[in-house]
Amino acid sequence: MKKFFALILTVFIVWGCTDNGPSGPNPDDFDREAILENWADNIIIPAFTHFSETTAQLHSSAQTFSAEPTQQNLSELRISWENAYLAFQHVSMFEMGEAMQLRFRDNLNIYPTDTTKIKQNISEGSYNLELPSLNNSQGFPALDYLVYGLGEDDAEILSYYTINSDAENYRVYLTDLTERIDGLTNQVLNNWTSGYRDEFVSNSGNGANSSIDMMVNDYIYYYEKHLRAGKIGIPAGVFSGSPLSGHVEAYYSQGFSKTLFNEALTASINFFNGTHFDTELDGQSLDDYLNYLNTMKDGADLTSMINNQFEMARNEAESLDNDFAAQIENDNPQMLSTYDELQKNVVNMKVDMLQALNINVDYVDADGD
Repeated sequence: MKKFFALILTVFIVWGCTDNGPSGPNPDDFDREAILENWADNIIIPAFTHFSETTAQLHSSAQTFSAEPTQQNLSELRISWENAYLAFQHVSMFEMGEAMQLRFRDNLNIYPTDTTKIKQNISEGSYNLELPSLNNSQGFPALDYLVYGLGEDDAEILSYYTINSDAENYRVYLTDLTERIDGLTNQVLNNWTSGYRDEFVSNSGNGANSSIDMMVNDYIYYYEKHLRAGKIGIPAGVFSGSPLSGHVEAYYSQGFSKTLFNEALTASINFFNGTHFDTELDGQSLDDYLNYLNTMKDGADLTSMINNQFEMARNEAESLDNDFAAQIENDNPQMLSTYDELQKNVVNMKVDMLQALNINVDYVDADGD
């Protein structure tokens, strides 16, 4: 009889240790609202606030240049463009709320820009920048062309705004573009600060329409499609089979593309770790969530693995030319190596992290993991 009871006890113990029994912390037990509060209050809203300040300065610089197209004002306009473009790298991933409705990123940063359409718009003097068909003839890439790409030197560029037969139209188009960037940015920021922030934070449950699930999907989508593919993979020819140097970001400025990439990578790393915008402080984010779940991959801590891979990608990119177009034309394998390092974190986050957090992918993958 004692042997019988011992056998029954053993069965219960073994059953309790199988996959049907407790297997660790439940993702839903983590304080998801604390993550959302940190994202909204310490990263997203401060980043959009800073970006709106730079877009206001950009528009002001464009107005000054339009009123007086001098070399000095052109230089000031270029500085304002660079500052705003850098600030944009910290908000580009946040396609939530009003930004999603406006297709904010598409209006501000489709590249390569369509120079033929830009010239047509200027020549005709009639255009509606709200039309999706004009997304690729506005935003930062169009400004890149208008302040760097119109001529071989600054004198020739300035002539388009002074003695060209369409000089007035060039000046108007320039200020229309900066006014639209500033206006759209203010719309998104006002949405966050006038109610959407509370809606975003309170939607802390699980499921496809929860803020955590949507934001994490948007973050990974941005990293995969816009940072990895857009800034590196597409111009390096990963998807086309041949290099496309004309498809780099900030093509006409000839030396700013690497700076933009590094800024975007920093923004991505900071978001993963919950680092407050423009400070060294950090709060609850994806790293804490994974640590709470004690998430491992191949015997290693997944949080550390993701952060280490971020740094490996950054280190690989350090040797790249400041002008990605020149890098592609002179030594494209180094661009491909940078892409490979970025790609490794697509798998770490899109597969392993999402599985640990019990989040499903909500976008279509056209090029695989």
